[in-house]
Amino acid sequence: MADTYVRERSSDGRKDLRYPPAPEPLTVPVYDNHAHLEITDGDEPLSLTEQLDRATVVGIAGVVQASGDIESSRWAVAAAEQDARVLAAVAIHPNDAPVYAAEGRLDEAIAVIDELAAHPRTRAIGETGLDYFRTDEPGRPAQHESFEAHIALAKKHGIAMQIHDRDAHEDVLETLARVGAPERTVFHCFSGDDTMARVAADAGYWLSFAGNVTFKNAQNLRDALQVTPRDRMLVETDAPFLTPVPLRGRPNAPYLVPITVRFMAAELEIDVDELCAQLAANTLEVYGSFE
Repeated sequence: MADTYVRERSSDGRKDLRYPPAPEPLTVPVYDNHAHLEITDGDEPLSLTEQLDRATVVGIAGVVQASGDIESSRWAVAAAEQDARVLAAVAIHPNDAPVYAAEGRLDEAIAVIDELAAHPRTRAIGETGLDYFRTDEPGRPAQHESFEAHIALAKKHGIAMQIHDRDAHEDVLETLARVGAPERTVFHCFSGDDTMARVAADAGYWLSFAGNVTFKNAQNLRDALQVTPRDRMLVETDAPFLTPVPLRGRPNAPYLVPITVRFMAAELEIDVDELCAQLAANTLEVYGSFE
């Protein structure tokens, strides 16, 4: 999961932890292909149904619920069973892999993910990958072991894989090339530059853009967006993190996807409906039908 962002403060000096007002609805529905709805946030936490209902109103047709440990993976599958607007992604997060390994439970944890991946509404292994920002050298062998095991699970079950890549671009790409990437591989919350975007797209991977593409200091992401083929683009929130400008700092949610989509369309100088149709088609190609 993404790291907690800096919250803005309200006019009275308090942190504004209210969910923002809904943006203008999209005419052509899209999907949030990566969110963590099990994490409650803000002064007025929303239930799963409330999150999905708000998303539906603004043209978000479904959400891929991502995971990072055994508990959140089970939650994701339960959510997908409960509501047809949810598909599950299950995994041990790269920053959790060393913790499970230190407890002697990494193999056990991966075995649980294997079981959950067999569920018909589990459509991805995710998020898995490498994170050199939060995990120091001693924990990295466990990350690599876990990453390769998750790649094998995605192939075994014939489902997509969502990659978490933080400060580990070269090693992530090397691992995928050496081991062989799953047929449908997604760089969740893509964090590279235009050079990496070209390499990833040429390899057949999908690049998912989150609210941080709107951040002032994220020119690398906007450069990457410009060179990403339209049929390789996805959009996500990584909710409750990475709320797009101008709402940065307040809780994020799938119903805020239209802000990021409209920003992407403006950057690409294309019609919003055209981009939405492409994003929706790409999402369904990667994860299959939500029905």
